[in-house]
Amino acid sequence: MRPERPNQATGRSRVTATVPHPRQHAGERLLTPGEVATLFRVDPKTVTRWATAGRIGSIRTPGGHRRFRESEVKTLLAELTTEATEPVRNA
Repeated sequence: MRPERPNQATGRSRVTATVPHPRQHAGERLLTPGEVATLFRVDPKTVTRWATAGRIGSIRTPGGHRRFRESEVKTLLAELTTEATEPVRNA
């Protein structure tokens, strides 16, 4: 918890706390569409379209923003990424 500035009307301080989402596993990091887009090297709107299409799971914050589980993103990235086994040869 972190203290904030006192409320000017009442003179009382507010204290806010981060409460994990019930479906969120303890300690699991949530990524923003921009962070996911950086990992996949796509535009953040593309990530949002993937979530709408069901290609990647997302969580909605109380404010309506999307967040993505880091473990799920890393798994999808690993599935879509392959290591080069041989160098590409020009014909």
